[in-house]
Amino acid sequence: MTHLLITGDDDLAAEVSRLAAAAAASVQTVGDLGLALRLWGTAPLVLVGADRAGAVGDLSPPRRPGVHVICAGPPADTLFRSALALGAETVSHLPPSAQWLVEVLGEATEGARAAGVLIGVLGGSGGVGASVLAAAVAQSLAGAGADAPRALTVDLDPLGPGLDRLLGMETVKGVRWEDLSATTGRLSARALRDSVPARGDVAVLGWRSRRPEVVPPFVAREVLQAARRGFDHVVVDLPRHRCPAAEETVATCDHLVVVSGSTLASLSSAARVVAGLQDVGARKHLVVRSHGGVTPEEVSRVLRVPLTCTLGDQRGLDEALDLGAGPLRFRRGTLARAARSVAVDVSTALRAVA
Repeated sequence: MTHLLITGDDDLAAEVSRLAAAAAASVQTVGDLGLALRLWGTAPLVLVGADRAGAVGDLSPPRRPGVHVICAGPPADTLFRSALALGAETVSHLPPSAQWLVEVLGEATEGARAAGVLIGVLGGSGGVGASVLAAAVAQSLAGAGADAPRALTVDLDPLGPGLDRLLGMETVKGVRWEDLSATTGRLSARALRDSVPARGDVAVLGWRSRRPEVVPPFVAREVLQAARRGFDHVVVDLPRHRCPAAEETVATCDHLVVVSGSTLASLSSAARVVAGLQDVGARKHLVVRSHGGVTPEEVSRVLRVPLTCTLGDQRGLDEALDLGAGPLRFRRGTLARAARSVAVDVSTALRAVA
C-alpha cells in the first residue's frame, strides 16, 4: 500500500522519497488539497508538510491515527497549533528525525502487508528426517509461484543437525539466535529480513555455537512476529522435547507437519507427540517415512492426522548436504515430491480459507 505525503515543497518531497526508499516504502506526493482529502482515510500513513499543515487543518479532515507533520527546518510555534488541529501524532524536523521517519514508514508498510504463513515441522520420533523436510519445504515454498515468494527457515531445535548446515549456509554472514537473545521491544521485519543469512529466496535463522542454548520465549515470540511480517512463509523446525519457546510457537502455527516413522516403535512415539497437540488449532498434516511394516494409511488412522504424502530414502541426499547444496539439490526424487506435496497442501488450505 502507498503512504500519503501532502506538500508542495519539492525539496521536502525529494527528502521523504529518499527516506521512503530506504524503508522499502511507497509514498504518493500530493499538493492538491482536494485530492489529499480523498486519499486521507485510505493511506496507511499520512505525512503533512509544514507548507500545507495550516490549510489542511482548516479543512477539518476526519481524525485518524498515523498522521505526522514534517518540516525541513526547526518548527515554528504556529506549526504545533496546526498539528493539533489535524490530530497529528508528532511534529518532526528533518534531517534530525530522518532515522525515525524511516522506521515509521517501514513499520507502517509492514503493518499493511498480509502476515506470512507459519508452518511448524515436528518429528514424531528421532531419526525420521523432520529437519531435512523442514529445509526442503522452505526451499519448495520459496520457489512456488511466478513471483517466487521468500521463505525463512527457523531452527528451534538446539539438538538438531542445524538448518543452516542443511541449507549450506553455516558460513554465510548474518545474525543468529545468539545475536537476538537480548531482543527487547518490537523487532523490525525489515531489519530481520536484511540481517539473517540468505541464499536466493531462502533465509535461515539458526545458531552460531555448537552448544546452543534454549531460546527464551519472549525472544522467539518477537522474532517470529517480525518474521511473519517480513516473509511470505516461515518454516520452523520444532524440537520434540518440551520447552516454553516451542510450546508457544506450536500454539501460534497456522500449519503443523508431523513426520512419523512406520515402525511400531516410531508410531508409538508419534502417537504421544500428537496427543500433546490435541488442543492446538493449527491445521495438521502427516508425512510418513515408508520404511517400516505399518502402512501410511494405518499410521494416519492411528494418529488421526490426514495423510499428505509418504517419504522414502532419497538417493544422493547425504552428498548434497555435504556439498552445501541443500536437500533439494535435485528437483526430482521422493524428498522433492514430499516437499512439494506439503507446499501444495498448505497453499490449498490457504485458498480454501480465503
